[in-house]
Amino acid sequence: MNPSQVLLLAFLMGVIAGLRTMTAPAIVAWAANRHWLNLHNSPLALMGSTTTVAVLAVLALGELVVDKLPSTPSRTKLFGLIARSVFGGLSGAAVAASGAQSIALGAVLGAAGATGGAFAGYEIRKRLVRVFKVPDFVVALLEDALAIGGGLLIVSRF
Repeated sequence: MNPSQVLLLAFLMGVIAGLRTMTAPAIVAWAANRHWLNLHNSPLALMGSTTTVAVLAVLALGELVVDKLPSTPSRTKLFGLIARSVFGGLSGAAVAASGAQSIALGAVLGAAGATGGAFAGYEIRKRLVRVFKVPDFVVALLEDALAIGGGLLIVSRF
């Protein structure tokens, strides 16, 4: 895979984090554990440990539930954006490392993707609810499926 493709995938994994903060790192950890992503001999090798996979999977599942609660703050609030950027950066860095590219550049692209994904996901979700006159819960479930399926598609490219 050429460097541009790897870095695009790092950015797109960040977009996944913009949709669901913990889904991106959970998928990256799972893929590293299953040897889809090669993080051996990189500073991110711990991502593939069974413990990391378990912790991130539990956090991702919890987020899928919490996202549907009416009391959950908007993803575009500062704390949400920071968390999405951090985990998008981590996920982008892991994707870049797996493709033998710069971890730092992967982190920057992942964080940028997360920020863009957070705002785009918020606007698209809000508009779909209004246009199709469906409950937010329905669109949120579709967004969950997009985040999970998109993340798995990204890591399967390696």
